[in-house]
Amino acid sequence: MNSARLVRLFLGWVGARAVLHNGWWLLASLFMVVDAGLTPAELLIIAAAQGVAAMIFELPAGVIADSISRKWAIVIAHGLMGTAMITTGMFGSFWPLLLSQVLWGISWTFSSGADVAWITDELDRPAMITSVLTRQARWQLAGAAAGMITMGGLGLLLGRQTGIVLAGVAMLALGVAVAVTFPERNFTPVQEDHLRAALRIAGRGARLALRDRTLFALVIITVLVNGAADAFGRIYPVRLAELGFPATRDGTLWFTLLGLAGLLTGALALLAVERRIHDEPGARGALITACAAAAAGLTLLALAPNLTWAVLAILIASGAALPLIRTVTTIWVNRRATSEVRATVHSFLAQAEYVGEIACTSALAAISGLAGLTGALLPAAGLFLLSILVLAARNTNAP
Repeated sequence: MNSARLVRLFLGWVGARAVLHNGWWLLASLFMVVDAGLTPAELLIIAAAQGVAAMIFELPAGVIADSISRKWAIVIAHGLMGTAMITTGMFGSFWPLLLSQVLWGISWTFSSGADVAWITDELDRPAMITSVLTRQARWQLAGAAAGMITMGGLGLLLGRQTGIVLAGVAMLALGVAVAVTFPERNFTPVQEDHLRAALRIAGRGARLALRDRTLFALVIITVLVNGAADAFGRIYPVRLAELGFPATRDGTLWFTLLGLAGLLTGALALLAVERRIHDEPGARGALITACAAAAAGLTLLALAPNLTWAVLAILIASGAALPLIRTVTTIWVNRRATSEVRATVHSFLAQAEYVGEIACTSALAAISGLAGLTGALLPAAGLFLLSILVLAARNTNAP
């Protein structure tokens, strides 16, 4: 399979998966609140359980991808993911939904890192991979927009539960397509005892992540950024409501339009920097700029005098800055990681995301209880500024 066809296959899969999982989540999040009637406490318990399970499984799943198969790790992810999606639509009570959401979180651990490692090795074109991963991010954004529109319409026509189940069936079918169409010619499974190989790969990945000054800085930044981003994502709708965002049925339409505008802004931001992040100075500059933009956006949202300024702040932070931070971090980590532990190192990065969600969000929630919403947004902005200091403090040109 030539390079162009391989890239098209990968990006097509990325877009199709984004359509299904983003569209599914739109229906599932409404289903759990409106139809299943889960309380805020139950929703937070589900989120916490999902995060803990994903953090536990993330490293073993990455090791499986590095020792057995990147392609089949992705196929396993689809199997678990599709099952979780279908189960969500079949039951409307707390415990089944808790279990399905935990399975959903675990499913992502098998594909996070494995997908990037697979395309990097199969393409085997170091000069092209940065462009491919940037395009991947844009396809994810486009797929998310398409999923919100198509699955939302399907939910209106057939009902939320039916739409949820159909999305899960389609995700299983997409996994079968991966099994049939994805080649794996540039990866050699380990021949030694798998447990011993797994421990060896995990150890090498950990040493690389801790000893490489750039990777270690990026792990710390990921903890800070993801903690701030998760807190922002949970509380910015409250800030919008405070400033007069519609709370009626029309508010759902406006909220969807705001989400689509954010996705478009993110795609344009990625397009603007795509040719500037092929080397480490370019990646470093883009990451610093994105963190500064996120800090500015959160500060503006905290101090916004009216709804117009608040919407602008959200487009700056969640539209332009956050997708750029995630993409540049992934590309930079992928460049520094060696082939034999690439998926494992990406798994360490994903674990850093979960640590950030648990630690930083908990701290910001406590601050919010004492100082209100503005008191939480401003420290969250400070986490992005702290990320800039971490990056500046490290000699990121060191080998």
